[in-house]
Amino acid sequence: MSRTRIAAIAIGLAGALAASQARAQSANSSEQEIALLKQQLRMLEQKLDKLQSQTAANTAATAKARAEAKAEAKAEARSEAKAVVANANAAIPVKGPAPASGVVVTMPNNRPTICTADQANCVAITGRLHYDVGGYDYRPNTAATVPQKLDSGQNVRRARIGVAGKFFNDWNFALVYDFGGTSDGFGGAAPGSLPGGGVSGVENAYISYTGLKPFGGKMAVEAGIMDLPYTLDEATSSNDIMFMERASAGIIATNIAAGDFRSAAGTRWYNDQLWIGGYVTGPSTGAIHSASSVAPAGTSEQYGAVARIAGNPISGKDYSVHIGADAQWLIQPPRNLIANTQTVTLSDRPELRLDPTTLISTGAIANASGAQVYSVEAAATYGPLILQGEYFWYNIDRTANTGLAPIGAPSLKFQGGYAQAGYVLTGEGRSYNAANAAYNGVKPAHPFSLDGGGWGAWEIAGRFSTVDLNNQLGTATGIAGGRQTVYTAALNWYVNGNVRFMLDYLHGTVSRQASPVSTADVGSKFDAVAMRTQFAF
Repeated sequence: MSRTRIAAIAIGLAGALAASQARAQSANSSEQEIALLKQQLRMLEQKLDKLQSQTAANTAATAKARAEAKAEAKAEARSEAKAVVANANAAIPVKGPAPASGVVVTMPNNRPTICTADQANCVAITGRLHYDVGGYDYRPNTAATVPQKLDSGQNVRRARIGVAGKFFNDWNFALVYDFGGTSDGFGGAAPGSLPGGGVSGVENAYISYTGLKPFGGKMAVEAGIMDLPYTLDEATSSNDIMFMERASAGIIATNIAAGDFRSAAGTRWYNDQLWIGGYVTGPSTGAIHSASSVAPAGTSEQYGAVARIAGNPISGKDYSVHIGADAQWLIQPPRNLIANTQTVTLSDRPELRLDPTTLISTGAIANASGAQVYSVEAAATYGPLILQGEYFWYNIDRTANTGLAPIGAPSLKFQGGYAQAGYVLTGEGRSYNAANAAYNGVKPAHPFSLDGGGWGAWEIAGRFSTVDLNNQLGTATGIAGGRQTVYTAALNWYVNGNVRFMLDYLHGTVSRQASPVSTADVGSKFDAVAMRTQFAF
């Protein structure tokens, strides 16, 4: 072989050996590289986990920092706003917070009432309107009968407005004026008359102390111009009576020394079952207070007294029984200081006031030295039914020393009474008013409403009344005042607690002779229909 071929073979063998070694070395190197790469991969995974954890921590820290920065900014803003408001308040004074109100305004039964927060002091506006319309079919028995006719039409019977309330819980008061026709005019029209004439419109002006509560009951000591709770019918409010007018027998009694517009002072004690009261009374408001007036004549003031005991001894949820007795004394009748006369007159209209003319009257009883009235009263309720009645005995003493005839005339005696019943067709009843020993009015369970479907309360009622003002007929000193009998039927619609409509039909007869010694007939008969529109609060 040539050196060249040998050299080539050597070189080839060397190359092959080198390549073999290179492959061996390459395989070893790959394994090392793979191991190294795996190690690096693990390190990268660990580093990635660490970076992710750090990133999450950084994000939370950043959010927290942002929240804290935002809160800090808000706090700074509020602080700055407070500083601005403080500066503004310092520059411009502003009203402080309003104190809690010490006044409470309410509307019990639609009566505007203002009270202090502790209810110790209150004042309320009160009012009522009784507007009557109607007509008479009046029939005098003879041409000698007086009057010959009665006027039909209308009458604002009562139109009262005033205030009532209390001071310091125990001091009660009322001041009410009547603009209506209760007194049927104010008289005093003749030349020289005093302003106001026979009566005044002051119906209530009194104060009452109720802080005493002896014997487990309640007590009122009161004085002023007031409605005396004398007789059962008079103790019942005119807003609640079953008929447009009270019975004549009771009106005649209360007109002597009690009734509305009467000055009085006295006390009453009561609990749920018993009522006892007594009052000293004076003249009605508007009576002449002059000893020298000529027209009307100067007159001394009268004074008298009333007493009443009544109670509700039997009562339950749907029933009750009331009984009582009354007494009245006219101790000193008014005396005409110009003519030196001293008289008393008993009279009344025919239980309707559209025409103010009286059909029965004793006329002025001369030399009246005093008068007494005694009466009994009873009533009962059972559900929607009520029964009520009273009877009166009147006595007039005629021993006044005026020097005028008749002198030494015997006392006069008269009497009268009534019985009445009412039934509420819609089922409501009348509750008992212990403070006055009388019954309250009907309160409809479902007031009238076109939207709500209620029709109010409906009541029917009937009454028989009689009064005899004749005594000692046939003698020169007797009195022929007449005997009146009236039958009344009524339909009452209680629209709600404030509004009522009343419809009355009356049939009456008056038996009367011309004088105590003349039997000439001057009586009369009448029928009447009247309606009252009433609201009260």
